[in-house]
Amino acid sequence: MGTEERVSPLKNFVSGGVAGACLLLAGHPLDTIKVRLQTQPKASCSQVMLYTGTYDCFRKTVSKEGVLGLYKGMGAPLAGVAPMMAISFFGFGLGKQLQAEADKPLTNSQIFLSGCLAGVFTTVIVAPGERIKCLLQVQASGGRSKYSGPIDCAVRLYKEQGLRSVYKGTVLTLIRDVPSNGLYFLTYEYLKNVLTPEGQSVSQLSTPRILLAGGIAGILNWTIALPPDVLKSNFQTAADGKYGGLLDVLRTLLREEGPRSLYKGFNAVFLRAFPANAACFLGFEVALKGLNALAPGW
Repeated sequence: MGTEERVSPLKNFVSGGVAGACLLLAGHPLDTIKVRLQTQPKASCSQVMLYTGTYDCFRKTVSKEGVLGLYKGMGAPLAGVAPMMAISFFGFGLGKQLQAEADKPLTNSQIFLSGCLAGVFTTVIVAPGERIKCLLQVQASGGRSKYSGPIDCAVRLYKEQGLRSVYKGTVLTLIRDVPSNGLYFLTYEYLKNVLTPEGQSVSQLSTPRILLAGGIAGILNWTIALPPDVLKSNFQTAADGKYGGLLDVLRTLLREEGPRSLYKGFNAVFLRAFPANAACFLGFEVALKGLNALAPGW
């Protein structure tokens, strides 16, 4: 195992912010498609499905709304994603620091728990941001606009039903993000070590290998995060009172659309997971290297 430099929480925080911006620019278009596919109404006898699949949704969105249509609802996540990834990497670094013993490399379970801590940290920012993002993405495909933008959406949700409405879907966000973040960081750290040539330090890993480790980590992360994500998207965009709770969303989806509905938006997610997370970890490593060179004493 390569030796690991002690990472200062501050450097982790700043580098995580850069990582978040890279992640969003690479991944947001497919995120819009994912949410539209996950929340489109079921086809009835009189009504044809709005989108037949990932490519069809992409084509219709671009022809109707232009390329910028794919970046709809990006204001909320951009304001949230850089601090969110900053907090995520900070939480991961903190988790590692809390469990570190002198001169002993962290075990896989310790790395997994550090990643879980990152998931807990980020939910505080993610839950309201995701609720707002999903509502904005869905209203654009529905034709009529109820909210003029992220701030308007947040203010009106708060005015209508208080903080609980803004944080609707928090438990589902935790169920989605805590284990999947653990797996995400564990996969990345594990692959980084596996891909490091014998006798070299992990910190010298080449760009293609960082991209590969980050991309695979992103795909595994979504493999376990997607079912709760589908439930969350449906719960957060549903009319008030439609679902009694989390189990009710699950029961309704399974009854109406079967188990496959839990992997709705699968193609869009997996097409996005690799490039977005590869870009994310590369942004993190490059920023961290830059900070270590600029301010070694931080």
